[in-house]
Amino acid sequence: MHLDVYGDTLCALVAATALASSGNNVQLHVPEGNVAMQLARRECPFREPGLAEMMAEQAESGRLLLCTMQTPPHQASTVVWLALSPDALELAHAVVTALPTDRVQPWLVVNQSTFAVGTSDSLQQALSARAELSDTDCAVVSLPDLLIEGNALQSFMRADSWLLGSEHLWAQNLVAELLRPFNRRRDAVMVMSSREAEFSKLAITGMLATRLSYMNDMANLADTLQVDIERVRQGMGADKRIGDAYLYPGCGFGGLSFSRDVMSLATTLQGSGMQPQLLDEVLRINERQKEVLFRKLWQHYGTNLRGRRVAIWGVSFKPETSRIDNSPALKLMEALWAQGVEVHVHDPRALGVLREWAGERDDLVLHDDPYEAAAGADALMLVTEWKAYWSPDLFRLKMSMAHPLLLDGRNVWDPDFMKQSGFDYLGIGRR
Repeated sequence: MHLDVYGDTLCALVAATALASSGNNVQLHVPEGNVAMQLARRECPFREPGLAEMMAEQAESGRLLLCTMQTPPHQASTVVWLALSPDALELAHAVVTALPTDRVQPWLVVNQSTFAVGTSDSLQQALSARAELSDTDCAVVSLPDLLIEGNALQSFMRADSWLLGSEHLWAQNLVAELLRPFNRRRDAVMVMSSREAEFSKLAITGMLATRLSYMNDMANLADTLQVDIERVRQGMGADKRIGDAYLYPGCGFGGLSFSRDVMSLATTLQGSGMQPQLLDEVLRINERQKEVLFRKLWQHYGTNLRGRRVAIWGVSFKPETSRIDNSPALKLMEALWAQGVEVHVHDPRALGVLREWAGERDDLVLHDDPYEAAAGADALMLVTEWKAYWSPDLFRLKMSMAHPLLLDGRNVWDPDFMKQSGFDYLGIGRR
């Protein structure tokens, strides 16, 4: 089958690559910008496991072809796949209204972009008005982006669920055929209306964010009650009505898509005349939580931090990515700099983008080696739970630090073991 995928998002690259890997011929239309330039140099803009290798393989096979936005759809194509950024709604309409009408087969537009609820309906109206010229029964379906960043390729090719919003049976069948190679273990496609699919995407993100912020509140309360939040978390997770997913407290969540989806849901509620009180509080809790490690450090040193040296391990908003969008580390560093702290940072992938974000600063030093970052530090803060940080050389770490103080923003280390190893340990609700 021939498909045309539009967008420069992670979702666009994953969808185009995965669909090409199953035998389809895919034209990937990329807007002008950094992503397009990197792709033209045969570089993968996103550090996702397996993505660069599979993209190169599909391009070599001839099934994945890089195009501009001005390139027309393939003459044999009847499927247009939109995976544009949330601020590219006008571009989505431009793509739809520019589709050729001299086709015998109807157009199917798969909207995987995260736009406002009701966007697929408005695209359907634009497409139907266009299609009247050729008397074809064209369709727009919603297939929300449910990719898990850091495991994006596998979360497409082995998805736990697909939310398919469609009012056309033939369109449902065609999408099911496209997803069939990735939907063999069980039928993971759930069919609903387009608005229901779009709203479900936002509601899922809102629920996950709510659980995270709730657990962070509970962890902060555990500190005052002198109980270990890890025991509480296990007790909560054992209740089948709750389960253990997204119950891990930490120093706040980041990520452009995650945060933007929560804000979009809050805006949707506000636009309907309802006050998004719960979601507003979720976002406020998360922003406060991004400074929890700073507050613990502040209290530990009796509010006197000027001239101290602090090491940070991990600045990407989550492991297995180089992105720092809304990362807790950014707000943490700003708080440290405001108190005259010299910050030394290590991250396996995100140092380049951190350098662009921060610019040249005398109070920021980037290190390629995590132990060099910690050398001479008055404290080490773990912000992103990269696996390489889970089992460090504790003897080397202790001997190199000026003060053996560990602030564990993800509760990956065992408090008792760290204390027995000679460290002062401060976690999130841990004892």
